[in-house]
Amino acid sequence: MPINHLTAADLRLTIDPDSLGFADTSHLVTHPLSWIGQERAEIAASFGLDMEQSDYNLFVLGEVGSGRSSLLKQGMQAIAGQRPVPPDLCYLYNFDTPERPKALRLPAGQGKVFRQRMERMVKTLLTDIPQCLNGPDYKVESERIIQSFKHKEAKAFAELDAFAEARQFTMRRESGTILFTLRGPDGHAMPEEAMLALPKEQRQEIDRAEQDLLAAINRYFETTRPLEQAMEEALAQLRRQVVEPLLDREFDTLRGGVRHQDGDADKFETYVRQVRSDMLDNLELLQPAESEDEERKEVLHTVLARYRINLIVDNDGLTGAPVIIEDNPLFRSLFGSIEYQTENEVLVTDFTRIRAGSLHRAHGGFLMLHLRDLVTDGLVWEKLRRFLRSAQLQIEEPGTAFAPIAAVSLSPEPVDLNVKIVLIGSRSLYYELQDGDPEFARRFRVKVDFADRFVASDSGRHASSVFVAHTCQRLGLPHFSAAAVARLLEQGHREAEDQGRQSALFGQTESLIMESATLCKGRARCLVTAEDVEAALKARRLRHDYPEQRVREAIAEGDVLISVDGVRVGQVNGLSVVDLGDHRFGYPVRVTARTYAGEEGLINIEREVALSGPIHDKGVFILHSHLSALFARNAPLALNASIVFEQEYGGIEGDSASCAELYAILSSLAGVGIRQNIAVTGALNQHGEVLPVGGINEKIEGFFQVCAEAGLDGSQGVLIPQRNRRHLMLSPEVVDAVARGLFHIHTMTEVDEGLAMLTGLLAGRPGKSGLYPPGNLLHLAQKTLQAFRRACQVHDHRDTEKRHPRAKSDHDC
Repeated sequence: MPINHLTAADLRLTIDPDSLGFADTSHLVTHPLSWIGQERAEIAASFGLDMEQSDYNLFVLGEVGSGRSSLLKQGMQAIAGQRPVPPDLCYLYNFDTPERPKALRLPAGQGKVFRQRMERMVKTLLTDIPQCLNGPDYKVESERIIQSFKHKEAKAFAELDAFAEARQFTMRRESGTILFTLRGPDGHAMPEEAMLALPKEQRQEIDRAEQDLLAAINRYFETTRPLEQAMEEALAQLRRQVVEPLLDREFDTLRGGVRHQDGDADKFETYVRQVRSDMLDNLELLQPAESEDEERKEVLHTVLARYRINLIVDNDGLTGAPVIIEDNPLFRSLFGSIEYQTENEVLVTDFTRIRAGSLHRAHGGFLMLHLRDLVTDGLVWEKLRRFLRSAQLQIEEPGTAFAPIAAVSLSPEPVDLNVKIVLIGSRSLYYELQDGDPEFARRFRVKVDFADRFVASDSGRHASSVFVAHTCQRLGLPHFSAAAVARLLEQGHREAEDQGRQSALFGQTESLIMESATLCKGRARCLVTAEDVEAALKARRLRHDYPEQRVREAIAEGDVLISVDGVRVGQVNGLSVVDLGDHRFGYPVRVTARTYAGEEGLINIEREVALSGPIHDKGVFILHSHLSALFARNAPLALNASIVFEQEYGGIEGDSASCAELYAILSSLAGVGIRQNIAVTGALNQHGEVLPVGGINEKIEGFFQVCAEAGLDGSQGVLIPQRNRRHLMLSPEVVDAVARGLFHIHTMTEVDEGLAMLTGLLAGRPGKSGLYPPGNLLHLAQKTLQAFRRACQVHDHRDTEKRHPRAKSDHDC
């Protein structure tokens, strides 16, 4: 198949603004926004979000900017609106085991009601209970109980006092203790010196009397302590009898004002009964006291703290199921936490310091996470794996073994959670997870694969135009004219490198929309035009193309050797592309080859110095195989050939220079020069078929810029694979130069087709003997290889004679 010369119409897809069917995007704002080009992902996402069985979580694959997060959020919100609102979650004081707070679920909004009614009830009881205990009925009865005790206690003390008087001791009570002293003959307390002066027998008699008195005092306490205990019990029973009707009324009001879950009804009722019982046990703290001491206040505060409701998930006001987007999945923010405070240099906490995590708030709904955020934290990753296995979440602190010892530690009751997790990740991470952690991957059975490009169609262009309209409305930007939208769509084809496909990375489109609208505002216009879009693209290039500029300057100033005229033997201009992430550009690179007799074959200098990647090495091996197929049918190649990318020091990867490398070798073998005004790119297979390459637009534009700076003379151009023809979306400058005949784009299907253009000689076809006919380039190369073979044979023969000299005979003499 001969070389094909492309026209300007072949180099770029141009979209007619009139074909879009609107004047500007303001007419499209009422149209619904669809999943543009993501039909497969939309079907998978809809299936996964609707599936209510466990382990059908979603793993979303796709490139950044493909809309994977925003579209999934949109899908989650649509389905969440159709689902019931999940219950609230509270943590309560555990009266049986305080270090294990109890979890209680209540219907949505009832958690707040429960907390408010508990606070109101406690506040009411703090006022009403003291009033009840200060009432006349309680006072009369309590006074009777106290007086009864005092009468019995006074009688017992009078008997004890008489016992002491009979033994010359005076008694008095002070601060709950009994003190006694010995009286002298004058009726006053006997001094110690006087007692020591008494005769021994008298002192012994006093000691015996003292012992008898001590025994009597002990009997007195044994008698009065049960009386005091009976009094306290009677008073407590009286307080309960007086307060119980009040408590019954308030707790009945509490029960009637709070709706509860059927499954947690028993837990709710048990808690209410325990609060009532605890209040009755601590009524003494609520009784009016003559003086308020700090210790009593502190104890009362501790008791009242038990009655607080820790509402950690409040779904009041929520319509439908929750949709949580967790952009900072730390251990505490994802799984919940327990806050601590320092008291006396130790950490303490209680059930009111339990905090919910994103998983708690997402119960009954959806939670979106990004895989890269999770795998960087081993604790988060392992905890999430355990949750997915059990669907039960225990709030705990990470790394507690390395934290200061807490005076009070908590182990809150675990809760069952029903959460649909949507995990966003790259394809490489997804397949790495499939291979390295199959158990985790089994929990994400729905794969939502976002495409990075899609087949262009009228419906797809209309949907893309609707996206532009919605973006302008959402961001408050001026709307786009049809011509401006057409230019955006053309840029989408450029990013996809395909005239038949459009880029699905609408994040880049959105950026271009904002930049174009900003330039439009700067010109005081109310409608973005195609000129604004073009200006935004040029401004973006200017912000990012400094490395490209430095390369072009190095070529123009002669620091990097590139020839764009004349012919050279064993030298061809290849095309390379550099991708910096934010900017991609192409430039020519000189590929040279030297050939000479030998048997080492093809030597890739880049590979020898570890500057080539595996794909490039593979391309060189394929090239060697193709050379062998051309010339080594009857005998192996007697060839040493070296290939090098001149002045390339950052490494070479890819096989797109295989055709250029082959042309350089054949030129060196045949001694025929190659045109330097034609740059070449293309990979090849073992049969000589030219394969498409990436970055074709940047490569062509890179060589065009070099030629333009040197001066376009109408002879320059590029030779590319025919299979890259549909990938062309060249800049208007290149298209214009081709239309004016100043630059040319040539395509080839077979690698041999390019030889005639580059050298002026046909490649030729071998005869039955394997020899190429005279007048063809491959014939000249074959003659050189035959000469190399003869030279090697002579060299081998001489080496053999040196190693094994013949014995001389008489005839030799």
